[in-house]
Amino acid sequence: MHQALDLKATPEAATVRYVIEAKEGKFTVQAFATGLLSVFGHNPIIAIPDFEGEVLLNPEALEQSSLRLVIHAESLNDTDDISEKDRAEINRAMHQDVLETDSFPDIVYECSRLTASKTGEGQYWLALNGDLTLHGVTRAQPVSARISLNGDKLRAAGDFSVRQSDYEIKPVSAAGGTVKLKDELKVSFDITARKQN
Repeated sequence: MHQALDLKATPEAATVRYVIEAKEGKFTVQAFATGLLSVFGHNPIIAIPDFEGEVLLNPEALEQSSLRLVIHAESLNDTDDISEKDRAEINRAMHQDVLETDSFPDIVYECSRLTASKTGEGQYWLALNGDLTLHGVTRAQPVSARISLNGDKLRAAGDFSVRQSDYEIKPVSAAGGTVKLKDELKVSFDITARKQN
């Protein structure tokens, strides 16, 4: 009983745990075509439907907050308005040749270093300096996010760029090299997390 009371007096007690809810979020990766395909403006958008994680947020000292996010790579899929045959081929190439999801099933982002500024009531701008583990390679990955707190919900939105070559991934090429994707990908997110009691 006394230990619980003492614990509440420590700074860690101010930390609130939020669990990320994938079904309420939107998470996408946009690839950019080069070569012949770029003439047709086909820049594939890949959906990330299956992810999980948690935010440990200290509202009294946001810099002491942390985030862990796990994306299940097998869930990534092309959402473009293309034939089922083309979609199946893009998804197969993405999982087998690019991400190698059998060997690297999870993409993980972890951050315990961040800076924050308040932009309004319950509104914050965060600069995350975390580590992204993708394709078995871990690299520092800065991410900027707009955060809003409303009741028991936390919403985070933003975007950032990732270079595939940084993670020993060869940009996909098809149709004898006439269809290629640029090295840089744009990742966009608008995700929700719910406070846990």
